[in-house]
Amino acid sequence: MLAETMELLRVAPGGRYCDATVGGAGHAHEILERSAPDGALLAIDRDPEALIRSRARLARFGDRATFCRGNYADVAAIIARLGLPPVDGLLVDLGVSSHQLEDAARGFSFAADGPLDMRMDPDAPITAAELVARLSEHELSGVIRELGEEPAARKIARAMKRALARGELRSTADLARLVSGAVGGRSPGRRRIHPATRTFQALRMMVNEELPSLQRFLDSFVDVLRPGGRVAVIAFHSLEDRAVKQALRRLANPCTCPPGLPVCACGRRRVVLEVTHRPLRPRPEELAVNARARSARLRAAERA
Repeated sequence: MLAETMELLRVAPGGRYCDATVGGAGHAHEILERSAPDGALLAIDRDPEALIRSRARLARFGDRATFCRGNYADVAAIIARLGLPPVDGLLVDLGVSSHQLEDAARGFSFAADGPLDMRMDPDAPITAAELVARLSEHELSGVIRELGEEPAARKIARAMKRALARGELRSTADLARLVSGAVGGRSPGRRRIHPATRTFQALRMMVNEELPSLQRFLDSFVDVLRPGGRVAVIAFHSLEDRAVKQALRRLANPCTCPPGLPVCACGRRRVVLEVTHRPLRPRPEELAVNARARSARLRAAERA
């Protein structure tokens, strides 16, 4: 959703922007192109490999791009630490990147066999394998049900713990086979996707504390924007999109007075204006070349 994101952020020459999940730098590259000749970008990512790739891709823009390793949830603290002014546009593209999915050694995907790792930050304290070992069957079932929205969570968790006890759960291929067997080779309600998709998603989100990170971001992103500046968030999970929607609406309509009160008495004023009252979805032509975008939901808001 590159074009839509640029339009919502109103990228213009001379602007100051932050891509807080820079990944492969696709959005960052377009921001720097559109903000030429003197626009500036702060590129943040928790994955050092992503920063290496983005530095290489954006090298031609010279010192117009600044790079920082960190969690997008800490963007306000990062900008303050670097002594940078508020930005005109802030972008967060949630979830796992294509590069991470395609690298079997990172353990994010069942497409190729790899370790049960799934850490976006390779220095994070716990891998997916360690998480599965630490959680009880009941706790594991809850993670798969809540974060993966998986109807067969209890059956899958039971199969995972039994396989772990037998020494038969060592890799992504092991997990994919196990989940497929537990649900009969089908993904209930979503026949299009691999039956292990939602289990992998749930473990990844738990390992990387994705929902807590998103909440920290939503609690502080306003401090990063100048008045009139915009934030754009691309979510791929219904729980993430719901959190973004609810946060933006609370900030846009903070008044807690009873509906019949003629004058506001609580004194709360709106902090943002919602730019997208409903999320934008990928166009059919984009889905034709990028099936991974099928779940993307793009929302934006403007600092009041």
